[in-house]
Amino acid sequence: MPTMWQRDLEADRERLTAWLRRQLPDARDVRITDLVAPQSSGFSNETLLFDLECVENGCARRDPLVVRIEPKGMQVFPEYDLGLQFRTMRMLSATDVPVPPVHWIEEEDRSVLGGAFYVMGQVRGRVPTDQPPYHAGGWMTEVSPAERSAIWWGGIETLARIHRLDYRALGFSFLERPQLGATPLDQEIAYYERYLEWAARGRPQPIAEAAFDWIKRHKPVDEPTVLCWGDARIGNIIYNGTTPAAVLDWEMVTLGSPEMDLGWSIFLDRHHSEGLEIPRLEGFPSYEDSVARYEALTGHRVRHLHFYQVFAGFRFAVIMTRIAQQMVTYGVMDEAAGHEFETNNTVTRLLAKLL
Repeated sequence: MPTMWQRDLEADRERLTAWLRRQLPDARDVRITDLVAPQSSGFSNETLLFDLECVENGCARRDPLVVRIEPKGMQVFPEYDLGLQFRTMRMLSATDVPVPPVHWIEEEDRSVLGGAFYVMGQVRGRVPTDQPPYHAGGWMTEVSPAERSAIWWGGIETLARIHRLDYRALGFSFLERPQLGATPLDQEIAYYERYLEWAARGRPQPIAEAAFDWIKRHKPVDEPTVLCWGDARIGNIIYNGTTPAAVLDWEMVTLGSPEMDLGWSIFLDRHHSEGLEIPRLEGFPSYEDSVARYEALTGHRVRHLHFYQVFAGFRFAVIMTRIAQQMVTYGVMDEAAGHEFETNNTVTRLLAKLL
C-alpha cells in the first residue's frame, strides 16, 4: 500500500545531496540522479531510490542506492527503531544470510528528510508481490511451477540460514527483553499485549482477544532460542531468478523459537491464498514438505506449528487494527467501514478459522 502523502522530491534531492557530500568528503561532483519514490512503499516506512554519482580518487562512480525513512503521521507500530534495522543488517553482512550493503545512517538531523533515515545499496532482482498477493497476480503467476517451487524453497533455506546463526557470538544478545518476561516467547506475548491495547484504543477486538486468551493457555515451554527475522516471508526477499539475493525488512527482528518465523511464513502464505479464498499456485510445495525440509536443514524438530500459526495470525491481526485506522485517517475508508475492517478482514477471518 502506498504512503498517504507526497514528498517534494526536488527539495529532497537538494538536502540529501548536501548530506551525502558530508559523508563523502573526498569525493567531487556529488549528485543524485533518477530519484524516485516507489508507490510500493508501505504505510510503515518510506523508501526513496536513486543513483549516486561522483568522482572519487580520480575515478567516476555510480552507485544505485536506497533510502529508508522512518514513518511520519500515524505509525503502524508503537515505536519504530530505524537504527535497529540498520544495525541488524550490518551485523548480518558477515554471515551467509544475504542482506543489502548498508552505508550510512542519520538519526540526529531530521531536517534532511523529515525523519531519521539510512542509506543502503540497491540489490537487483524481483520480490513476490503483496499487491496483488502473489497467488492472485503479479509476476509469480507468470513463471513456471518449477520456478515457484525453487522460490519457495529459497525462502525456507533462508530461514534455516538465519536460525543456524549463533546470535550470541554475533552480538544479538541486546535483543533480550527480560523486563517483559522470563522467556523470549513471554516477552513477545507481553509486547503484543501492549501493542493490542495501544492499537485498539478501547474498542473490542473479539477475534484478536480470543486468540490472545488461547495463546496464553497453550504457549509451549522449553524451546530453543534463535535469532528470528520477525517478518519472515518470501515477500521480503529479493530474488535473482529463483535465488535469494537479499533479505529485507528487519523491523520485527527479535529472539525466539525458530517455529515463530516458520509459523509466520506459512500463515502469510495461507493468507495470500486460503485467506483470499483462492488456491495456491501450482508448484508451491506443501506445508508438510516445507516443515520436513526445514527440519532437515536445521536439525530442529517442529512440534508447535499450529500454535505459531495462531500466534502469527494474532500478531498480524493487531497490525491490521492499526492499518485500518490509518486508512480512515488518510481517507482510504470512511470511519464506519474502517471500524468494521479493524475486526473483520482477511487476517482475522483466517485467524478465526485456525482457532
